Amino acid sequence: MDDSTQQPEAEQVGVAQAGVDQAGVDQGEAFVRLLLEHEPQVRAFLRGLLPTWNDVDEVIQEASLIAWRKFSDFEQGTAFGGWFLTIARFEALKHRRRIARTPLVFADDVWDLLSEESTADEPQPLYRQHLEKCLAKMHPDQREVLLKVHSAGVVMRDVAIQSGKSEQAFYKAIQRLRASLIECVSKSICIESV
Repeated sequence: MDDSTQQPEAEQVGVAQAGVDQAGVDQGEAFVRLLLEHEPQVRAFLRGLLPTWNDVDEVIQEASLIAWRKFSDFEQGTAFGGWFLTIARFEALKHRRRIARTPLVFADDVWDLLSEESTADEPQPLYRQHLEKCLAKMHPDQREVLLKVHSAGVVMRDVAIQSGKSEQAFYKAIQRLRASLIECVSKSICIESV
């Protein structure tokens, strides 16, 4: 081979090392475009699973870094949104385990329900609409205490003391409220899907 045929090959290797594929598409730019396109849906999914927007931001950041590191493994032409959502879901599970000892975490049955509903192929998570309807149906005092214990920075023990109930009685009351909320959301979703 002469030098003229080797030059373009050498240029191609240099271009590939710079993050540009054979079609001339910058991989960094492709990743950012796909990430920006799909991040709002993934954020909505995560907000249904995590107690605060700060938690969502933390998980999105971690999932984005992992997706960037693994982007060379992503098969172009397949569903980036589903791929990124899977990474984000695993990161949310890891995050949940890290914060599991705080009172801000939903019970496992609530987590499972929210997770199932969040993976629906709808632009807005269906559970969110039904959850808001069911919260609106609750007695204002019950709704207030349930939302309070799931607010950022709130310690359930402190809310129990403020309520004048023993911790054990308060925890049981919260569990009953969660169970009734889950039942309401489940019924509401079933009725709408009929």
